Amino acid sequence: MKNQIKIIAFLFFFLIHWANAQSPTAAPSYIAFENGKGYFPLAIEGKTASLYTDKEEFAGVVRALKNLQSDLKKVTGTEPNFAQNTDFKEKNIVLVGTLGKNKAIDDLVKSGKLNVKEIQGKWETFLIQTIEKPFKDVEKALVIVGSDKRGTIFGIYDLSAQIGVSPWYWWADVPVKQQNNLFVKAGKFSAGEPHVKYRGIFINDEAPAFSGWAWEKFGGFKSKMYENVFELILRLKGNFLWPAMWGNAFYDDDPLNPKLADEYGVVIGTSHHEPMMRAHDEWRRYGSGKWNYTVNDSVLRDFWRKSLQRMGNYESLVTVGMRGDGDEPMTEGTQIALLEKIVKDQRQIIQEVTGKKAEETPQVWALYKEVQDYYDKGMRVDDDITLLLCDDNWGNICKLPNLAEKPRKGGYGIYYHFDYVGGPRNYKWLNTNPIARVWEQMHLAYQYKARQIWIVNVGDIKPMEFPISFFLDYAWNPTKIQAEDLQKYTEWWASQQFGNQYAKEIAEMLTKYTKYNGRRKPELLSPDTYSLFYYKEAETVVEEYNGLARRAEFLYNFIPAQQKDAFFQLVLHPIKACANLNELYLTVAKNRLYAQQGRLATNDLADKARKLFEKDAEISNFYHKNVANGKWNHFMSQTHIGYTYWQQPPNNVMPDVKIIHPSSENAEMAIAMEGSEKFWTNPHKDIVLPTFHSLKREAFYFEVFNRGQKPFECSIETENSWVRLSFAKGMIEKEQRVWVNIDWEKVPLGKTEATIKVKDARGKIIPIKLNLENITLPADFKGFVEKSWLRVYGSGAF
Repeated sequence: MKNQIKIIAFLFFFLIHWANAQSPTAAPSYIAFENGKGYFPLAIEGKTASLYTDKEEFAGVVRALKNLQSDLKKVTGTEPNFAQNTDFKEKNIVLVGTLGKNKAIDDLVKSGKLNVKEIQGKWETFLIQTIEKPFKDVEKALVIVGSDKRGTIFGIYDLSAQIGVSPWYWWADVPVKQQNNLFVKAGKFSAGEPHVKYRGIFINDEAPAFSGWAWEKFGGFKSKMYENVFELILRLKGNFLWPAMWGNAFYDDDPLNPKLADEYGVVIGTSHHEPMMRAHDEWRRYGSGKWNYTVNDSVLRDFWRKSLQRMGNYESLVTVGMRGDGDEPMTEGTQIALLEKIVKDQRQIIQEVTGKKAEETPQVWALYKEVQDYYDKGMRVDDDITLLLCDDNWGNICKLPNLAEKPRKGGYGIYYHFDYVGGPRNYKWLNTNPIARVWEQMHLAYQYKARQIWIVNVGDIKPMEFPISFFLDYAWNPTKIQAEDLQKYTEWWASQQFGNQYAKEIAEMLTKYTKYNGRRKPELLSPDTYSLFYYKEAETVVEEYNGLARRAEFLYNFIPAQQKDAFFQLVLHPIKACANLNELYLTVAKNRLYAQQGRLATNDLADKARKLFEKDAEISNFYHKNVANGKWNHFMSQTHIGYTYWQQPPNNVMPDVKIIHPSSENAEMAIAMEGSEKFWTNPHKDIVLPTFHSLKREAFYFEVFNRGQKPFECSIETENSWVRLSFAKGMIEKEQRVWVNIDWEKVPLGKTEATIKVKDARGKIIPIKLNLENITLPADFKGFVEKSWLRVYGSGAF
């Protein structure tokens, strides 16, 4: 009956809560599903308006338009016509183009029918507007116009998102809700100009997960794979990419990679330790001699010159400077003068190859790890070079611009981490990034005017979908998301993927699991991470996570079938996998403690730990083989159990568990107390529960357990009627936890003692001492009483 009541309450919660939040960084909501005055009929009964652009339009815009064509078909079931001409054949048309690249749009501007002052000359800005009678025989035109190529592309994808196509439709299999009718409201709509100029992601630490998947599905990190990456970035209103680099080379692996990036409109750079548009692996492939400028400068200059020649006119952000081979410091005690010479020589190469002044090619110098020390000791680079400030690899920004200094022409940027490989420990298996933490750090960056570049290490992209969305949304306009808006943002994001009905519940799950993972990342867990003895800490962590997993499992079984793949990837999997992992380590910790205490239950816990370890593999295998028919095979291959130092083990390693053989064939009663790792088989003065306080109203437990092989009868007594016990009498086969609570209305004021007596059938008695303190507060007391960790009591206790 209780379970039925819980389910009804759960369903009622779903039915009364709706998430109506609009993305704070998108254009104001302009899509309606019913007609209204002045509305543009994008689709009526499945028939969609035709899409038009100019034959001279950017290829990236044409690609995005073809994606819009496909998106409209997903939503309405009918694919609209698409043409690159001005031979308009319908009364209602969608006209898309970039200022200066679309004659029809330019004519509308000249005639005064389209006012583009709010976007003209701006960076990546779009305008969406309905125009009445724009051309002969055309009654209405929905115009999407961009200030530049990406402005137009962002306008197209803004429309896609508002009709219900998530940016994650491919990368997370988010389904599209069908709509017969789509109307665009009358008015002018824009998301404004982005506040951060370059906004992007760094694909890093991609083996064995991303790399295994890429080789299986695409033959490696080739253009066919990167097309999906480029589209994702643009749908999220990003514009910048540091490509995969461990064993891979973006330019070298597939010559189409950079060509398509430029065509799509994604700016390419190279990571903080890969200068001059060269991937790290290219030195292994083509370099000769040492990666050392002091002894091999001419070879390095030639190496860099060829990469700049290869870059050509592709839109790029060139990393300058130099670190050691493989993301290491160059040498111990590197001289600042040498690094300054390296940058000077690199800029000379840039100028010679491009035929333009060095400052006309965007450049970035990353103050990562030891490089920040060089800067702090006085190293400087030319004013047009963007200084890329960094976090400490764990989400804490190390340095911010000095607002008292003269602003730099190249400005400042931030390199941030959602994923990391290095000391003291990797973390790259699952998302461990609460967006509140990301907001707090990037808010500081924005306030201190680090606004030229924001790039984040996302590891394998999956499973960082949620924080990637937040990072790029926040980069677009940080003023639109305040600290108090974060839950609304999470609800909006959940509604974008799964609709409004369950958005609040899903948002709560996303917030809680990232909170739980944020307090201790999975790779850093061990059996002794949380205390078994104090405040029920370890058990509470597991109870919280398992409770969240039960809620997620319930909703997974309840939601429509077409949402299950997306829900498993974005919500259920990280919760279920991490709940299982935390329970594994708790079980191992208890097994080792029980072995020391000689408990009969020791071997049961060893068996349970092995099953939990096997379950970890089963959860990953389900992700690989069952979700989306195996589309994401390998993505959960990052090892995460069995770390012994910073680098991951080759395979997950089952933690060591203990097996015991009870010495006694008979029963042997023993007692263990909350707050102590000791145990007792006979009376002792130290058998005392933690002190009970009337202001805290906490319960404490002790455990009666068996060190022998046969069960025994146990009875527990107390002379004090105000001592309440969850267990009084029964057979103990292996162990019994007994909760002790106090009826404070009957306890004398002041300090009081009481005794509990635990007896077995053979007459052995072990007394447990209780200390109590009953305090009353003055009527005018103002304040708050600190309590221990949140307690979850055993069933039937009180």
